[in-house]
Amino acid sequence: MPSTTRGSMRKPPLSLLSTGNCLKGAMFGRWKLATCAAAFLLFLTGEKTLAQPAPRVVTLEEALSAAAKLQPQLRQARSATAAARAVADEAMAPLLPQASMNLGYERTTANYTSRPGTLPASATGSGNFPMSWKTFNFFSGSATVNQLIWDFNQTSSRWRAAQARIDGQRESERAVALQVALAVRSTYFTAHVDKELVEVARQTLHNLEKHLMQTEGMVAVGTAPEIDLAQARTNLATGRAQLVSAENAYLTAKALLNQAVGWTLNLDYEVADRTVDPVEGEDSPIEVLEAAALKSRPELASLQRQLDAQLLTVRAIKGGYAPTLSGNLSVTPGGTALDSLSWNVAGGLSLTWPLFQGGMTRAQVREAEAVAEQLSAQIDQERMQVRVDLEQARLAVRAAKALLSAQLDAVVNARDQLRLAEGRYAEGVGNGIEIGDAQVALTSAEAQQVQTDGQLATARAQLLYALGHW
Repeated sequence: MPSTTRGSMRKPPLSLLSTGNCLKGAMFGRWKLATCAAAFLLFLTGEKTLAQPAPRVVTLEEALSAAAKLQPQLRQARSATAAARAVADEAMAPLLPQASMNLGYERTTANYTSRPGTLPASATGSGNFPMSWKTFNFFSGSATVNQLIWDFNQTSSRWRAAQARIDGQRESERAVALQVALAVRSTYFTAHVDKELVEVARQTLHNLEKHLMQTEGMVAVGTAPEIDLAQARTNLATGRAQLVSAENAYLTAKALLNQAVGWTLNLDYEVADRTVDPVEGEDSPIEVLEAAALKSRPELASLQRQLDAQLLTVRAIKGGYAPTLSGNLSVTPGGTALDSLSWNVAGGLSLTWPLFQGGMTRAQVREAEAVAEQLSAQIDQERMQVRVDLEQARLAVRAAKALLSAQLDAVVNARDQLRLAEGRYAEGVGNGIEIGDAQVALTSAEAQQVQTDGQLATARAQLLYALGHW
């Protein structure tokens, strides 16, 4: 009896279900009649299955596109970039003119009070002045403009450092996008593997059902021992349990895919069947791959921008050793009536020089330089990590391709083994254990082939990430 090839379970041809064929088969005994009855039930089940609407199919491209919009990690990264832009605007503010205005109104008495030392005694006389409760309006105001002229690059360096941090945060955002893409691809390929394993389990169960029917017929006519029937029933129960486990694993994989994408979909969809194209240059020497990755990996670019920002911060702090020059202009009107206000205008320069602050500026410089050295070390460490990522990914691709070739041969041989075992059993020279072993070998070979396909797809996804490609 030929084994079933991997694929969707097909309905039996109508010619096999005709009354004539089944009646002709009656001369072969109950085994043939049982086969016809089972085939007829299989046909009815197939009709019912075909009547059901096809589930939604989700492609990898659709999942990646949705993740770019929905994944919370990416939304957090975009918000961090927006915050970095705001910080840069804050750092630029001191370079621009600072204008302020103040208006005031009072209802006040006009009694004179003398403060010691403000006027000579000859001008104040005895110092006794009449007091009065009479009140007057008093209007006052001021408008002031201050402008930083020069502070030895303290403020401008801090602004340029903030600009560099924006660039670094953009690269960090791109790094998060690559991590999300890797997670989506990995979970998608895992779900696809689990989907294929469900199909393997279904095919195995279908074969076990056929073996059970065959064994029942042969035991009924006395050409096989009853222990073969017990073994066939045990194998069928095991096959059903394996199918339940495979279906549960597939549902779990789709739940993880939803999490990786940022979806809140139900699990009643299917992942699309697809082949993973080779990554450009996946067989190139490690030196070629490393040179490309060092140019495109966002983690390295982010760290370099952070180092640039820190060096500018060091320069800004060193500017604290020098003075700060600023200018100001003010207008101050005032009076007891709005139509008769008097006013004054003043302009000036201010030079501020912190001559000694207890060594604080020097300590701040040392701290900033130490942070810069730390970032430089992180860049070197990230370069080594890039090479390790590339080595792991390319070796995984190479191993998966070699394993896949061997697994394909194993599946072909296992199918031949099952076909021969079924033929031997039908002729009465084999036994149930032989068929069971052959079925286990085929199921294992097909499962390993499916898993190796998934390993190759995941390895290529890791190589894309290691190269810094979306």
